[in-house]
Amino acid sequence: MKRDGHTHTEFCPHGKVEDTELLIKRAISLGFKEYSITEHAPLPKGIEKKAAGDLDVWTTASMALNDVDNYFKRMNELRKKYASDIIIHIGFELDYFSDFVGWTRDFLAEYGPQTDDGILSVHFLEGQDGLRGIDYSFEEYKSGVIDYLGSFQKAQNLYYQCVLDSLEADLGPFKPKRLGHISLCQKFERFFDEETSYSSENKILVHTLLSRIQQEKYSLDLNTAGFYKQGYQQSYPQVWITQKAIESGIPLVYGSDTHALNDVGQGYDKIQHWL
Repeated sequence: MKRDGHTHTEFCPHGKVEDTELLIKRAISLGFKEYSITEHAPLPKGIEKKAAGDLDVWTTASMALNDVDNYFKRMNELRKKYASDIIIHIGFELDYFSDFVGWTRDFLAEYGPQTDDGILSVHFLEGQDGLRGIDYSFEEYKSGVIDYLGSFQKAQNLYYQCVLDSLEADLGPFKPKRLGHISLCQKFERFFDEETSYSSENKILVHTLLSRIQQEKYSLDLNTAGFYKQGYQQSYPQVWITQKAIESGIPLVYGSDTHALNDVGQGYDKIQHWL
């Protein structure tokens, strides 16, 4: 079945979606039979004490907690309306924060029963003055994380350690079982003058991560949004990681990471052979 496992909605502050119904209609017209709505889950209560850098990184990162009930109401209406045309799943793209595991577990305990799909992602790392966004802008990532840690490869290492930690974290029975865009730390690699390839140590770390994904029976978001990022221009994850995942028997799920109507189905033809 032609499936999109990673999409967003009008509840995303940094997206350009006017109405999710338009996205669903577009997906149906493109032949998709299964469609996962995975809006960014609210950030943990108290995150502002750790948040640093550009304020817009945080104010636009996710839906507000008081939007969650309306989110489920609207998406369930759409699921019912289009049930004869497409299978719609509803869940979250959930950010992992090591200091907020308890809050995240409680959030999932409350809202997880209403979900039937989801993605676990890392968009923030410890950097200068606190947590910093890694995919908001080149300047934010460079000044807040790369320069603070001392090199691109040190940030790369911290990112994969964090992704591995997210896999191992006890977030309860409703924890998402698919990891999102696991090479997001490379998003601006073409803009850096320094070495951005994977060090030997980091390649080993990626192999360890893939081994644990396989053991825990998780799947991977094969995300095509990276093809359209000027500083990256390839899939998340890259070819060598994707091929290693296939060799390990890890399921791959296409994700358009749709944030606008024109994103629906983007890049599917580029990764179809891997699916």
